[in-house]
This record gives sequence, C-alpha cells and structure tokens, in this order.
Amino acid sequence: MGSTLDRVSSSFGQIFRLTTFGESHGVAVGAVVDGCPAGLPLSVDDIQRDLDRRRPGQSRLVTQRAESDTVQVLSGLYEGLTTGTPIAMTVTNADQRPGAYDHLKDVYRPSHADWTYAAKYGVRDHRGGGRASARETIGRVAAGAVARQLLARAAGIEVLGWVSEVHGIVADVDADEVTLAQVEADPTRCPDPAAAARITEAIEEARRQGDSLGGVVTMVARNVPAGLGEPVFDKLDAELAKAMLSLPAAKGFEVGSGFAGTRLTGAAHNDPFEPGPDGRPVPTANRSGGIQGGISNGADIVCRVAFKPTATIATEQKTVTTSGQATTLAAHGRHDPCVLPRAVPIVEAMALLVLADHWLRQVAGSVFSAGPLA
Repeated sequence: MGSTLDRVSSSFGQIFRLTTFGESHGVAVGAVVDGCPAGLPLSVDDIQRDLDRRRPGQSRLVTQRAESDTVQVLSGLYEGLTTGTPIAMTVTNADQRPGAYDHLKDVYRPSHADWTYAAKYGVRDHRGGGRASARETIGRVAAGAVARQLLARAAGIEVLGWVSEVHGIVADVDADEVTLAQVEADPTRCPDPAAAARITEAIEEARRQGDSLGGVVTMVARNVPAGLGEPVFDKLDAELAKAMLSLPAAKGFEVGSGFAGTRLTGAAHNDPFEPGPDGRPVPTANRSGGIQGGISNGADIVCRVAFKPTATIATEQKTVTTSGQATTLAAHGRHDPCVLPRAVPIVEAMALLVLADHWLRQVAGSVFSAGPLA
C-alpha cells in the first residue's frame, strides 16, 4: 500500500490557480491563489464575509465546533489592492481536538475516506479525516471570495447558490428570481420559507435519531458573457462538474435540464434563439443551463450538486479495524447532521474559481483574436 511517488493533489485551475493546505485538526488551513491580476480592489472583509457563511457553529442545524475562521492574508495584498503576486491566506484551527479521534485510530469509518486513503498512501490522518475533511474547503471559499471580486468588478458576473432540496423536501422557487437576502434569511439557506421550515424539522429529527440527511444545492451564475469555456476536454460544464464533484460528500452534478432533459424530445428541449439588441442570438429558453458545446451562450448558468447524507452518524454501524477484525462503531462528537446549509458557499466558491479561470483564459486569448469579450 502506498509508494514514495504517491502525493495528494491540492491545486486547481490554469491561470487563476488555487492550492489549498492543512488538515482538519492540524495547526491551520489555508490557500494560495496565483494568477490574480494586479490592481483588483480587495479587502480582508471581502474574504471573511464568505468564510463566515461557511464556518461551523453558525446555527443549531450544523456542527457546533467553535471556530471563528478568522482569515489572515499573508501576501499579495497591499493598501487594499492585489499586487499580482501570490495571495496567501491562512485560518488557524482554534478548536482542534485531535485527541477526540483517538478511538478511531485503528478503525475504518463507514463511507469515509479512511480505508481508501490507507489503500492508496499506506498512511492516513485519523484526526477528523485530515485532508478528506470538509475543513479543507476553507481555502476554497477564501479563494472563491477573491474570484468573486474579480468577476464582479471585471465582468459583472454574480454567483449565487441555495439549498433546493433536503431528503425529498423540494423548494418551490424560480432560479431567475432568487436573491442573496432570501437565501440568508433562514439557517437552512433554502429561499422557500415553507420548505425551509420542513427542512429544519427533518434535520433536527435526524440529529435526534443519530442519523443524517442529504440533498441538493442549486447554483446560478448571472451575467456570464458568451464565449467562456473550450471545446473537447475543457468544456465549461465539464470543468464545473470536476469542480463540484471534488467537494466532500458531493455525489452528483447536473447542468440545465440535467437528467430530466432525457424525458423530453429534441423539439421540446432545444432552446430557440431570437436576435438581441446588438444582433447577437439570445436564447429564449434555458434548458441548456447557459452552456452549449462546452461554451457559455450568454444565458444564466444553472447547475445542481447532489450531496450524500453526512457519513459521520451516531447510529451504530458495522465496520472493521485496521487489523481486519469485525467491530461496530457509533460515532460521537461534533458533526453536521446535514451538510447542505454550509455547502452553499462552497459550491459558489468552486463555480467562481472555474469562471474566473476561464474568464482570464478568454481575455488572454482575445489579445490575439477578436473573441466575444474583445
């Protein structure tokens, strides 16, 4: 098991490039963003705002790990502007409790990365899962906050996510109309008040039963210009899929009509065009989810990410020890009975990173060709 050549890949993107570091119960976690242009107005508050939406302990529905997740920017920012050099950010793990995981040192937790990490690397960090923990996503959210400022100021692009389903409870909302205020109005981050109330009851009942729930986060990217993405292997929807499925507990991805589109005919599914004010074609429907041929078409990009029920539960489960002996495990301690409310800013972050990278790739290309962003 494992070899001296094995390593954990921790970088994402081509031009706007992110590298994250740190473990769940190590000293700190963080990120380095390389490729952000110089001169972008950026404050620590811009970054902290998104981290506050991801942090634990923000409501009774999520893990009560006591972390403020206060970010410290180490480099790449001077007098409120980016310098064009790597932006290094770190968050201290203030409430780390590695000793709380001693009982798991010789046990593989069901549906966690414990066994697969050991199988690949020959070693694993049992302290909350190490790099497999959702705490790693702090670096993603911090980097996504930088990408958010870049996209908003350079192109007017807005990315917004919300909880659209938990355990079969589906929000009745129009993706064109959802606002940040509606999403943040309830701890579930579901913008449908009736569905949010039912979701709250379901999550609290799951916690009481020592169980957990899964669901779906919907994300919309607005004001995305036509022309982002590349054909073949770097299609925009393929890049988004990779980004979303790299998230802890993510198990499914759809863009536009997704799997439901398979139940339509081509005549019903196609998005007709009409001429826009500048003569460019404008789609009058959006079953494509804003992407055709792997390239943005100017409509809103709409996608959905499915998250499995949290793997750490208090219900007793069968498992094996590292020595191959059968045993049972009932987890205890702090965990999310449902990851969905805290997954929203993480989904947004990954979309922002993909769009920032492709926007910069398109701008670089337009120096030599009159592309749609020229």
